[in-house]
Amino acid sequence: MDGHDQHRNIMAHEPQHLRDNPLAFFTNIKLHYQGEGWRGYNNYIGNKILYPGFSARMKELVLGSTQVANVIDAMASQQSIQQMEKVLEAKRLSPTKQKLYYERLKEARRQELLVIAEKITNECVVTMDSPRIVRSLAFVVNTVLARLYNQGIYIKEREWEELKRVARQAERHKQSLVFLPAHRSHIDYLVINYVIFRLGIQLPHVIGGNNMNLPGLGNVMKSSGALYIRRQWGDDTLYKTVLEEYITTLMLEGMNLQCFVEGTRSRVGKLLAPKLGFIKIILNAIMDNRVQDCYIVPLSASYDKIIETSTYANELLGVPKEKETLWGVLKSANVLQVKWGQVDVRLGKPYSLRQWLQNELKHRSMLRLENSNDRNVIYKSFGYRALADINIASVIMPSALVGTVLLTLRGRGVGKAELVRRVNWMISMIKAKGGSVAEFHGMSTNEVVERSLTIHKDLIGKHKQKDILEPTYYGIDRFELSYYRNQVIHLFVEESIVCSALYTVVKRGGGRLKQRLRYAEMLNQVSFLSGLLKLEMIYKPGGIESNTRRTIQWLVDQRVLCVSEDGWIGLSDEEWDCGRENYDFLCFLIWPFVDAYWLACVSLFSLVPPSINSGDTAPWVDSAVFASRLQSLGKTLYYQGDLSYLEAVNKESLATALKSYTQLGILRMRHHTQPKPWSELSLSVEFMPKLSNGILVPEGHLWNLADRIGQFRREGKNRRDNAAVSSRVLRLATIIAQDNVKLSPNQKALTKKAEKSKL
Repeated sequence: MDGHDQHRNIMAHEPQHLRDNPLAFFTNIKLHYQGEGWRGYNNYIGNKILYPGFSARMKELVLGSTQVANVIDAMASQQSIQQMEKVLEAKRLSPTKQKLYYERLKEARRQELLVIAEKITNECVVTMDSPRIVRSLAFVVNTVLARLYNQGIYIKEREWEELKRVARQAERHKQSLVFLPAHRSHIDYLVINYVIFRLGIQLPHVIGGNNMNLPGLGNVMKSSGALYIRRQWGDDTLYKTVLEEYITTLMLEGMNLQCFVEGTRSRVGKLLAPKLGFIKIILNAIMDNRVQDCYIVPLSASYDKIIETSTYANELLGVPKEKETLWGVLKSANVLQVKWGQVDVRLGKPYSLRQWLQNELKHRSMLRLENSNDRNVIYKSFGYRALADINIASVIMPSALVGTVLLTLRGRGVGKAELVRRVNWMISMIKAKGGSVAEFHGMSTNEVVERSLTIHKDLIGKHKQKDILEPTYYGIDRFELSYYRNQVIHLFVEESIVCSALYTVVKRGGGRLKQRLRYAEMLNQVSFLSGLLKLEMIYKPGGIESNTRRTIQWLVDQRVLCVSEDGWIGLSDEEWDCGRENYDFLCFLIWPFVDAYWLACVSLFSLVPPSINSGDTAPWVDSAVFASRLQSLGKTLYYQGDLSYLEAVNKESLATALKSYTQLGILRMRHHTQPKPWSELSLSVEFMPKLSNGILVPEGHLWNLADRIGQFRREGKNRRDNAAVSSRVLRLATIIAQDNVKLSPNQKALTKKAEKSKL
């Protein structure tokens, strides 16, 4: 293997435990103290950081900028005018006195705003003034990671050599590297920046929520690159301006940046929709020609095991979220005692943001940068491009392979030999799709599977009684295990949708000739399901028709589907002969999400009040309260057999489904800011169902939508008997409707405030 293409464990010689090798452990402390080799961080690639006065200089540049000064002046003028109007209502002043009074007011207000701007700057500006703090933190992180990930942290040499080449080029032109990683765990920050430090590249300023700015620890992290920002900016123009100017200044100074484009950790295993705040700032800096260019670096840290998955599962099932931080994770009683396997840190190909922008404007020739709506199109386009790049950079870990196989089989469990066979098949499918699988480092598939089973012994059970012919493995906690399955779906989302579209006729049974679709009908079904899940999934570039044709052809090449001479699309003979196992695999990937969107749809029947007259509108319901009731409905349907997957009850997918239905005009949403941000939702009049003798009638636009989604669902209890399902579901929806007409505490406070304002 070419040395530049090899995979290297950068933790290979790091001592994990003091008791295992005391000499090596204390030698490592000595090397860190003396700053030997990479530990000294003396010859990093990039513009200079870690010197006395670094943060003071950044504050001076931000507060002295024209942009901040202009906003302060405009705000001072506006607020002074408003105050003057109140003064003039009380007493009359001559024009000369008015002018003098106004100038004094404005100057006083300007000084007050300047103090506020200084406070905001102090909150935001990273204090990378000392290499000693960074080196000390590097030793702590090195020790922690060596214990956590006993199998090591792997990189691909070729990727990092290319990044170093680009970093040197960026340094020459005083340009930034902008790292855009996936956000899977609190550990991401430690892993990614440890690798960057160790390989000798300028540490990035890492955008993070101010909830991570803990007393004591927050200052240490700030000294090594943590840039804490508020979660909500609201209408705070000054805060927004100072933050934008700071990030733009960092780009002008050639400082590297890092931001988790999803905005939060993904609790479901796949990437979340992009948050566009940071993206807007860096793109505006380029589009407004304040910054010449920067280089985008897609990045992914993939783990054998995520430390927080049990917490994620509880949160997704509606257990109230406990305040959780990186420090909280690390200080857990047993976290440093558990072997968490390995981490694989991969990079996508770095590219120029200005070049991307020019190509985008060339491709979308109608866009104009002067138009704010057109800029929004560009922000969104880049956000999804960044997610696609992260997916391309990601590798599929053994845990995801094993978890996916266990959750995409029809049986209750699987023997070891069959598990290994299916893992090998999955690897070949992933590679055929252009995806990457983590290196096995000379181990056989059997050994890799065994290691994953050991790492996840709390999630994967093993039947090994004397009267069983071979050990049989099964999912103990299928909900938590689904996190690892969802790490694979981005590779097969189009194929899964096509197979699910075909399932609308396969589930009807009959002969093979009856389980086929014409292309036009296939395209119609694929278009519907793709559109329904567009906020949930990340699709490949291209139109729906070209993507569908390409996907069908790939499935034909893999002998999953076949297309007859007269244009019928159905399962291939090979797929029938193998018991549909490959086709079923693809359906199993998408079915939990189909169930989630069906559940969200039928829950909307509960927004109909218990008694309505023609023309009445649905009540407004507190969104948070409704989300909790929606999960209660889902759990009830799951335990009664009308919902196939408990994963469908996860609150992230349900929230995304409700957002999708809002965009489709099925739901209405209104937002409030007091006493804290909250929202209400209501069913649109056009989708209001009818009642007959106090009973919901299964007909109309809303029921037609639920029925259409139901066609893609996995067949189960009475699944073909729509009348039986509808009567049970609608009866439960009616029960919830009785609670939905009651006001929540937020709504009571809002009503009370409105009544007071009338007095």
